[in-house]
Amino acid sequence: MSLRTAEFPRPDHFILHLSDTHFVAEGQLYGSVESERNLAQLFDEVEASGGRPEAIVITGDLADKGEPAAYEHLRAIVEPAAKRLGAQVVWVMGNHDDRGAFRDGLLDQGHLGAEQKSAPIDRVYDVNGLRIISLDSTVPGHHYGEITSAQLDWLAEELSVPSRDGTILALHHPPVPSVLDLAVLVELRDQSGLAEVLRGSDVRSIIAGHLHYSSTATFAGIPVSVASATCYTQDLNVPVGGTRARNGAQAFNLIHVFENTVLHSVVPIGTHTPVSYVSADETAAILRREGVRIAPAASSDVDEETVLTVPADIISAVRREKAALIK
Repeated sequence: MSLRTAEFPRPDHFILHLSDTHFVAEGQLYGSVESERNLAQLFDEVEASGGRPEAIVITGDLADKGEPAAYEHLRAIVEPAAKRLGAQVVWVMGNHDDRGAFRDGLLDQGHLGAEQKSAPIDRVYDVNGLRIISLDSTVPGHHYGEITSAQLDWLAEELSVPSRDGTILALHHPPVPSVLDLAVLVELRDQSGLAEVLRGSDVRSIIAGHLHYSSTATFAGIPVSVASATCYTQDLNVPVGGTRARNGAQAFNLIHVFENTVLHSVVPIGTHTPVSYVSADETAAILRREGVRIAPAASSDVDEETVLTVPADIISAVRREKAALIK
């Protein structure tokens, strides 16, 4: 029997993308939405799956009213989960967040002066050769988004040197149209400047939130993936022209970065009645029987036998440990 190699190898990187947690200092969001329970359940489900992301990116509206206690509650859930998963955390500002409380509560920047605390929160992260840039698209006191000329200059300078595995740009306001008319009031404004900076760069994907529903598009030739919210979502089956929020259908995204593509997958929170199940061991046995191999990640040196028997997330974990040793 001849051996066939699958069309795509294992991914080079695995990222967890979620958005719009909207934590409050006490009680439930709007009296009925259990933001904390939803997020805790999300991490329980990810951990139980065996998936081990290299980074967790939360694209804004972390706190509903920017309250310091809300950031404390959020951090108390996210950071222990990230530690168990072996992932670094990328916090991104949203229009409901407060820059000062965000810096104090999540970035431990309480020592900064008032002027520094009020500045946009733009940061660069290295995830084992994959660059993630968090860009603050918020306008204090408003819910629409905007990126200043100074921020665009900073972004252009950062992107002037390519990263080994490319760049993912994370911001709250997505540079995409919305199917909900009301959303134009809170959209990202003056997008042409951002497009000019991104064209020709190594940005391979733009990820965002804000809309409270999953959506995809392209911007400046780059794929855009919008993660739904973990608090409440928008019902897109509402009568045309209307807007209706609902406490249900919460979801998050998985990002798998390959040498030649970036895959974004939407995962609903919660469990449903299973129809069938094939375990990892059974899957590996079937592939061996059918003579099919999945090649290792482009930057991996895992041997042929390992490729046939070990899940992708385990291979990714081994690669992360090697990268850490090199550093």
